[in-house]
Amino acid sequence: MYYPPRSKDWLAHKLLLFSSRSAAAVSASVLVLAIAVVTLESLPAIRDIGLWRMLSDESWHPSSDSFGLAPMLLGTVLVTVLAIVIAAPLAVVSAVFRQFYAPRALGGIYRRLIELLAGIPSVVFGLWGLTVLVPLISRIEPPGASLLAASLVLALMILPTIELISATALADVPHHHYLAARALGLSREQAVWKVVMPSAVSGICAGTILGVARAAGETMAVMMVAGNVVQFPDSVFAPVRTLSANIALEVAYAVDLHRASLFASGLIMIIMTLFAFCCAEAIAHSRKSYRVGRA
Repeated sequence: MYYPPRSKDWLAHKLLLFSSRSAAAVSASVLVLAIAVVTLESLPAIRDIGLWRMLSDESWHPSSDSFGLAPMLLGTVLVTVLAIVIAAPLAVVSAVFRQFYAPRALGGIYRRLIELLAGIPSVVFGLWGLTVLVPLISRIEPPGASLLAASLVLALMILPTIELISATALADVPHHHYLAARALGLSREQAVWKVVMPSAVSGICAGTILGVARAAGETMAVMMVAGNVVQFPDSVFAPVRTLSANIALEVAYAVDLHRASLFASGLIMIIMTLFAFCCAEAIAHSRKSYRVGRA
């Protein structure tokens, strides 16, 4: 849009553009700085211990020169994947219900409840899981604090994030696409799942990635309900320790290679998040190319 030079609208436009660019630059700089600090702090462990040894050592006992991260890496992956498997389908179906099936008044109330759930602190979810969920699981298979408990708590935590972003992605699809599908004789379900959903897949993937990032990096709630035992879990009822929980538990007194190995754990988590983001981008682009080819 054209604004006359030096007009009030022109100055406001320039100020908004400068503010947006400055905010983007600051955000990118902070992200790069954080990754750089974690990488630099990890270098002693990478140089003196080696990534292969950190993944192949049988146990985690830094005081005994044993730095096995593999059990905690596997615990992090399993907790995250199981939480996403539980939360993502529920969140997407919930978003579809709110956008296309719920009456307007009910949809508004439902959105407020989801937003309220998204704003609850993680320690509250952990407290609920510790006092309610863990005893329930313990009745089925002791000790209760387990991979399953951590996954269920995380699923409840990330569900609002995925639901809100998925609903926004569905709302951003032009409504005339849905109306045209209905006019061609498609049922409401066919119009939603075959026309609207493919157009919103990028936004849904973005919401899922945010859920993955929060699940992989969540500390307090998982630490309260996962059991914090460094081992390879043999079932969903076995206690586990995640990388983030391990950092929180030991960083206060860690020194030298112990401290560096904890930073290496954080670097591994960053790489996991970037890998998940790349996978989601590849899926979104492949779906987009498929739609273009079909057209």
